[in-house]
Amino acid sequence: MPAIEDRQQLEHALALAYRYLNRRDRTVSEVRRHLEHRGITAAALAQALETLLEQGYLDDSRYARLFTADKRELEQWGGGRIRRALLERGVERELVEGALASQQSELERALALLRRRFPSPPVDRRERERALGVLLRKGYESELALDALSAYARGA
Repeated sequence: MPAIEDRQQLEHALALAYRYLNRRDRTVSEVRRHLEHRGITAAALAQALETLLEQGYLDDSRYARLFTADKRELEQWGGGRIRRALLERGVERELVEGALASQQSELERALALLRRRFPSPPVDRRERERALGVLLRKGYESELALDALSAYARGA
């Protein structure tokens, strides 16, 4: 009898996971938390995660690459903000660093953001502070944000 209950628990875990993954890609950690919250047993949880990994539904490396590209291109996030978001989602630090390293230079992205938001380089103190604030809120490190502002003022 326990084998039947285990099988039913696994099928239930997989059904919950498929429904959860249907909305968007998730990390292994996110799916684990979701299934734990739904009361799935440890054995069924481990089997379900293994099955999802084998089937390719879960891939933290792919998730980190796509998340990084989306946040950089669509929302102009900086590396610091992306790193924090991925780590909060349970992606391993090595995968996060690999995804961040594979993208164009952080300074180039900061300059592109400044060019889009400020058609001409900020000249007075108030404009420079606004531009710096934009970069900092997007997650760029303060030193890099200052370098980007200086480069933009020089015409880079």
